[in-house]
Amino acid sequence: MLLDKETRDVIIPYMDYIQQPVVLKVSVGKGEASENVLSFVQEISELSDKISFEKATLARTPSFAIDKQDEVSGVVFAGLPMGHELPSFIMALAQVSGRKPKLDDEIIERIKKINRKLEFTSYVSLTCHNCPDVVQALNMMTVLNPNISHTMVEGGSFQDEVEAKQILSVPMVHLNGEDFGAGRMSIETILSKLGETADTSALDSKEPYDVLVVGGGPAGSAAAIYAARKGIRTGMLAETMGGQVMETMGIENIIGTKYTEGPKFMAQVEAHVKEYPVDIITTQKAVKLDRKELVEISLESGATLKSKTVVLATGARWRDIGVPGEAEFKNKGIAYCPHCDGPLFAGKDVVVIGGGNSGVEAAIDLAGVVNHVTVLEFLPELKADKVLQDRLHSLKNATVLTNVETKEITGNGKVEGLVYADRATGEQTTINTQGVFILIGLMPNTEWLKGTLELTKMGEIIVDKHGATNMTGVFAAGDCTDSVYKQIVISIGSGATAALGAFDYLIRN
Repeated sequence: MLLDKETRDVIIPYMDYIQQPVVLKVSVGKGEASENVLSFVQEISELSDKISFEKATLARTPSFAIDKQDEVSGVVFAGLPMGHELPSFIMALAQVSGRKPKLDDEIIERIKKINRKLEFTSYVSLTCHNCPDVVQALNMMTVLNPNISHTMVEGGSFQDEVEAKQILSVPMVHLNGEDFGAGRMSIETILSKLGETADTSALDSKEPYDVLVVGGGPAGSAAAIYAARKGIRTGMLAETMGGQVMETMGIENIIGTKYTEGPKFMAQVEAHVKEYPVDIITTQKAVKLDRKELVEISLESGATLKSKTVVLATGARWRDIGVPGEAEFKNKGIAYCPHCDGPLFAGKDVVVIGGGNSGVEAAIDLAGVVNHVTVLEFLPELKADKVLQDRLHSLKNATVLTNVETKEITGNGKVEGLVYADRATGEQTTINTQGVFILIGLMPNTEWLKGTLELTKMGEIIVDKHGATNMTGVFAAGDCTDSVYKQIVISIGSGATAALGAFDYLIRN
């Protein structure tokens, strides 16, 4: 059997969510991949009398569509929706059967108003923890609007297609056969990229907040919870919920939690925030901070939010190395997530730039998939923990080069090589590589605050022990600040500190 007892035990409780009969229309041929898809469909159909299956001819083989008995839904899975995509399949099964997607009514109405044909294709790997967000968002849009269709393509089952389209990063989304976007995207982000923007006129008329948190990661979430628990009017502005932690696979250092994964942890954090009366505003980008009678946050959409105090928790993003070829080959061989994109480089030679914990952990993970991994470190020695270094040096298909500087990433349409220089001699060397994973630390998301707040030379917001910045009534927390250590637990603590600092400020003023 394809589904083991543990997997079946996960799926069975959700069979009660199926409201109306559905049929799995499966397109299979010869070979192991087709046999696995057929077995999956057969075994799923045995779990509920509301599920049947029949053979059909679809655009890709092996694949299957989830349809009502008398209506085509447009939801198709090409390949096996296992691993991180199993929840995507279960959700699609329930939603096609008639279960309402868990979306705000305003989002549902925006989706239903789309009156043009949209044919989405998402390319994923089953080890990618960001891919399900995209797959589930596109499936919900498909279920809600007959003008929209979506096919999830599991890259391992369609390697020729992935190679032909030069897809070297997942999730990758195509719309009507053209590139649409890459990386984790919320349903709000997808709608915004389609031009289906929300009505922001109501934002200007919002009553001023007592505390307005800018950022949706661990620091911002902690700040929002602590502020709301004080019984004061709390707002939360975030382009997307989750922050940088959504890019993290295994987390083993949150005290009291032996192991979790970034998306799972942040889903729990978001649910916790929503237990309180926090006014959450998403898909809006802050572009300006002003101190007038109140603190004002200007948005890219043109709206302005006002608050007595503000907590900035804008987080950080992966730092660029700033060499020729870097921008040109993003998503064409340059990657940042070994868990998401590693399987796309199976059997190939890759380079990891960065010898800290993140870089060495990435190299160790990749070594189990790729042909060979080369680690490049700018300093004379690796910076990672000794236990990680020992593990890396024990690998037969890993090479470590220290005291070297990346000069250029080369290729023709996709990454084919990398040029580095020995920092001691200046001698340059070119190595052949099909992938470059860049993990050299984080860059604070504070460009929009330059000239407004006091920042370090690295762009970090300078705060005191209360989380206060040099602007009255403005506080900051998390990876966007000059905190010495960038850790989830420290971000959470600093978010709480900033919220308490803001509350004390409100009491005194």
